[in-house]
Amino acid sequence: MHTEDTRSKPNIFSKIINFYVDGFRNMTVGKTLWLVILIKLFIIFAVLKLFFFPDFLSLKNKTDDEKAKYVRTEMIQRN
Repeated sequence: MHTEDTRSKPNIFSKIINFYVDGFRNMTVGKTLWLVILIKLFIIFAVLKLFFFPDFLSLKNKTDDEKAKYVRTEMIQRN
């Protein structure tokens, strides 16, 4: 007679997720490096955007129609 295991086998996606979770859990230096990478990304996208890339359209124009007109005239004049 054929005896089957009553436990279900994990599918391929859960195997892949468990592989990466176990790998990340056992990292020592890697966790610190990931933290450094995340801090750098935060600085690049959040801090630099606030100070070096102001919203020019909102400073010069109030409504969406004024913003669209400003963009159109700038594109035509620069050609």
